Amino acid sequence: MNLNILSFIIAFALTVIIMPFFIRVFIRKKIGQTTREEGPLWHEVKTGTPTMGGTVFVAAILITMLALALFSQHSNGYLFMTLLTFLLFGGIGFVDDFISIFKHQNEGLKAKQKFLLQILFSILVVFVGRHLGANLSFSLFSWQINVLSLLSLFAFFWITGFSNAVNLTDGLDGLATGLSIIAYSTYAYIAWSDKNETILLVCLTVVGALLAFLIFNHKPAKIFMGDVGSLALGAGLAVISLALNRPFSLLLIGLVFVLETASVIIQVASFKLRGKRVFKLSPIHHHFEMSGWSETKVVLVFWLCGLLASLLYLIVLYL
Repeated sequence: MNLNILSFIIAFALTVIIMPFFIRVFIRKKIGQTTREEGPLWHEVKTGTPTMGGTVFVAAILITMLALALFSQHSNGYLFMTLLTFLLFGGIGFVDDFISIFKHQNEGLKAKQKFLLQILFSILVVFVGRHLGANLSFSLFSWQINVLSLLSLFAFFWITGFSNAVNLTDGLDGLATGLSIIAYSTYAYIAWSDKNETILLVCLTVVGALLAFLIFNHKPAKIFMGDVGSLALGAGLAVISLALNRPFSLLLIGLVFVLETASVIIQVASFKLRGKRVFKLSPIHHHFEMSGWSETKVVLVFWLCGLLASLLYLIVLYL
């Protein structure tokens, strides 16, 4: 069997088999999501829904990657970069979720703690990738950036920014999951076109795990991914864009993630400077809900926007 198909199937199977057990344990232990007090009132029905589902699909991704590292020719810098990314950033999210849910605190890790970990892990990922032979560089205007210190500095902003962007987007049933499937599928095509077999395998592994997770995460969601899933997925996208030497492609392929983040920045800046809000509620998916859109409509429209943005990038890139 083709290794690409096999990695997809393994990640899909592991997620779809383990997730029901994970959900049952959380329901039996009465461990669930607490909705935001300032959020839409109709989201209160989501309170108590099991969360931390990202633990399962991140584990499925890591197990599949480890199998690739042990039993295939893809044990290289690209594989270990992405493996380390999912492990470390998924770990940040896991600790964050664990503290807030199991210790019944309003928040998990403090912002400074999370920020410091993201800095250290971003630099570590780039260092490991370069040390193991990954060809990391990108063009900025007319300059080719391949100096380790500059790559590390850029990687910190890029990886931290997009890990938080996917985290902000994960507010509606299936929204971040579907957008991540679209983005990783797009990078799978780019990796195939670039003949980067390792990144292609990684992307297909992630897509397989996420398609299985979407079975449980679409509306009405039986489980949410939690920070353990969203931080890992966002960081993974940033690292893959770096590994393919096309980091700025993520501004279009991940356009919805960018807009979600921008809406929060604009909302906070406007309120602090003018004392007024631009949106009814941020991130922007809640603004559309507060404007009368159904949750299903918001999710489908945002998925469509993500798909069109990805197709536009591919058209510009190849045509």
